[in-house]
Amino acid sequence: MNIHEYQAKALLKGYGAPVAEGVAIFSAEEAEAAAKSLPGPLYVVKSQIHAGGRGKGKFKELGPDAKGGVRLAFSIDEAKAHAKEMFGNTLVTAQTGEAGKQVNRLYIEDGADIARELYCSLLVDRSVGRVAFVVSTEGGMDIEAVAHDTPEKIHTIAIDPEAGVTAADIAAISKALELTGAAAEDAKSLFPALYKAFVEKDMALLEVNPLIVMKNDHLRVLDAKMSFDGNALFRHDDVRALRDETEEDAKEIEASKWDLAYVALDGNIGCMVNGAGLAMATMDIIKLYGKEPANFCDVGGGAGKEKVAAAFKIITADPKVEGILVNIFGGIMKCDVIAEGVVAAVQEVGLKVPLVVRLEGTNVELGKKILNESGLAITAADDLDDAAKKIVAAING
Repeated sequence: MNIHEYQAKALLKGYGAPVAEGVAIFSAEEAEAAAKSLPGPLYVVKSQIHAGGRGKGKFKELGPDAKGGVRLAFSIDEAKAHAKEMFGNTLVTAQTGEAGKQVNRLYIEDGADIARELYCSLLVDRSVGRVAFVVSTEGGMDIEAVAHDTPEKIHTIAIDPEAGVTAADIAAISKALELTGAAAEDAKSLFPALYKAFVEKDMALLEVNPLIVMKNDHLRVLDAKMSFDGNALFRHDDVRALRDETEEDAKEIEASKWDLAYVALDGNIGCMVNGAGLAMATMDIIKLYGKEPANFCDVGGGAGKEKVAAAFKIITADPKVEGILVNIFGGIMKCDVIAEGVVAAVQEVGLKVPLVVRLEGTNVELGKKILNESGLAITAADDLDDAAKKIVAAING
């Protein structure tokens, strides 16, 4: 689960991290009061969407010469004008894709005198099985570009979970970021605070880009991006309350209610499988035969008839889907249960696109019998290759 920048900063502020004063607003009419409540005279008006690259983004409705989704304002009137222009329009960034995201929230923040921009993030480093700081002196840029062009400028410092962030860790991070003076002193409290927040809130990612050294030599969190482990949200009601469903795909929201692993994609073949590995193989073979998957949908190993039917309904609700491939290996999951779920869903919502089903494993013959005797236009497949060929051929006419 992701949250907005202003929410992430409020959370970090609670852990003692240095952030600027700011106000979240939900309509252009609130901009004047928000700006007046800040010290000024420099204000930053920031679009709040779940995507990076906002500053370089472009609004669909405003033309190529319009400013991006993060703007400086040198007066309250200018802040009001930016807010009026940005609200309700669609911001397209490198991370949103061509569809972009509608801006429904803004964050007006007090400006900062920036001397240096740094990069700092925390994530789980699977190579060592620990939470690690990933830092670079090249802040304010796409970290992927830095990693590609100048990988030597990225430093990873893994943290011992028993010891936490030690003085040696802080020294290593500070050295990598070339911190001295007051900034180095600030680091002694900031980096342990970031680590504590990451661990206590079960985050999957905490990214501060940029982390700035101001002209007074102190550190400040200028931007913050957070992603949380969905499997741990049950113990964080405060985090769950921050969820903005308008930023999520409606199909993914419905899937989460059924505990389905569902990710919407851009293709035209809907996929329903059990097991992430099988899902990846299914998507790969669809691409091999010249089509693209419309989703990643894993119903899991212990799904019942109702869950399977729910997954099928979610897939068919996608207008991009021109065909559906069900690929199930019955281990814990039994093939007859899958078949009953598919039949129930088709009978309820109808079948307007080709459907190919490949079953193998526990109760496979019973599953096939249920499908064959359903009277529905379901095409059976013998194996994965056969299934992929048949669904692609059906779509091609």
